[in-house]
Amino acid sequence: MRGMKAVAQVDHLAEHFTEDCHRRLSSLGIRPTAQRVQVAELLLSAPQHLSAEQILASLRRAGARVSKATVYNTLNLFAAHGLIRQLSVDGSRAWFDSNVVPHYHFHDEGTGALTDVAVPDVVFSRLPPPPPGMEVAGIDLVIRLRKKL
Repeated sequence: MRGMKAVAQVDHLAEHFTEDCHRRLSSLGIRPTAQRVQVAELLLSAPQHLSAEQILASLRRAGARVSKATVYNTLNLFAAHGLIRQLSVDGSRAWFDSNVVPHYHFHDEGTGALTDVAVPDVVFSRLPPPPPGMEVAGIDLVIRLRKKL
């Protein structure tokens, strides 16, 4: 009996999270189609950095019928509306970050893993002045890591 209650509780939480994803998409002016909600559920379930290929593979493993083009279009739509952040770390592929709060990244060159670095953990002593008529809109910092030799 206890196991059945736990399963019902998990189902209720999953249903609530799906509804929350619907609301978040709608509040940003994004039509919450079934496939968009599936992508949102995957990305927004935890702070994480995923490539489009990882998202596609995960969705397909879960039984979703979704095309590569749909995943890319959905990720670009989400990034354009500020739901996620698109990162270009090494030029080989785009990463999609579910944490849109300002922060920086460590990048492990051996594994490709990205780890968030809080803004207060980095101190810039001086920035060059922007060109006339321009202002700084943000700073993207990737600190590349490798194993010590």
